[in-house]
Amino acid sequence: MKIAVAKETLPGERRVALVPEQVAKLPAGHEIVVESGAGAGAGYADAAYADKGARVQPGAVDGADLVLKVRTPTSEEIGRLRDGATLVGLMAPLSEPQAMRALAARGVTTFALELLPRISRAQSMDALSAMATIAGYKSVLLAAEHLPKFMPLLMTAAGMLKPARVLVIGAGVAGLQAIATARRLGAVVEAYDTRPVVKEQVESLGATFVELPLETKDAQDAGGYAKAQSEEFYRKQRELMGKVIAANDVVITTALVPGQKAPILVTEEMVRGMRPGSVIVDLAAEAGGNVALTEPGRVVERHGVTLVGLVDLASSMAVHASDMYARNVTTFANHLLAQGGNGPDLSDEITRGSLVTHRGEIVHDAVKAALARSGH
Repeated sequence: MKIAVAKETLPGERRVALVPEQVAKLPAGHEIVVESGAGAGAGYADAAYADKGARVQPGAVDGADLVLKVRTPTSEEIGRLRDGATLVGLMAPLSEPQAMRALAARGVTTFALELLPRISRAQSMDALSAMATIAGYKSVLLAAEHLPKFMPLLMTAAGMLKPARVLVIGAGVAGLQAIATARRLGAVVEAYDTRPVVKEQVESLGATFVELPLETKDAQDAGGYAKAQSEEFYRKQRELMGKVIAANDVVITTALVPGQKAPILVTEEMVRGMRPGSVIVDLAAEAGGNVALTEPGRVVERHGVTLVGLVDLASSMAVHASDMYARNVTTFANHLLAQGGNGPDLSDEITRGSLVTHRGEIVHDAVKAALARSGH
């Protein structure tokens, strides 16, 4: 079998789906071909792959049986995949349903790592959590960079400097990492989440859990992710959060629902209520943003507050992002290869849950629904 590692073509994307160290972790007997320059953005030279036994060449994807990628392929990249090939990556199937349709038409079997079931067997393949960890960490560094004050409490010859106050909205993987990082930098941290069940995790990291008088019994889905709520819920939440936000120097928002526009949690009025020099880092910018004034891909100042709407933060830390992602991908690829050459084993929960296209059709119900909503 020919296993190909594609070079990412999305502008600014520096990650690679396989790092040299993981080449030997794939089963022996398969030909591993890496596209020339695929690892350059993450600091991995072609020679490093060759030293580990991979072949490096242009057009590595052409004729490949299994293709490993990071991002959703472009139409040109889809055209290079052979009929019957298998594709593995972060495919964004719910927000890119047309690409999934094109992959199906091409006869490609597509696995989206975002759709992996949240079970213990799949934890080592959970690329979504790995990338969220990086985003949460980087969000605090960005906040510290733009904040015109120290994060920790400092005792100086000029007197005591109070620590910065940081509010993290959303205590999922990204939010918890943001909490931990802000605490390591010495900030006073509090966090809010619609799921009361995460209170213990927040407090275990040294942060204060913000409790609002809202009905939250239906705030978590069966997989443990936060569920989208009604507009009335978000309206009441915004009313109550105004004072909490105004008391903080930094706000980091992390509320994302796969395949949906991010809910607005911070209104323009809330931004106006913050002290001049405050910073908001919006980790949902790629999905429109949790902040009404966020401009995806940009850092802007509004009403004296710096709004950081940068996207693809994982790519900005390409070395460790690629290392973590490559481990996830390698584990998943080995899972597929262990099933033999008779096609995906649909009796397996991991395989079935992440399969998007197969035998010329879109087979994942959620992706079908996304296509129906888009009117195609």
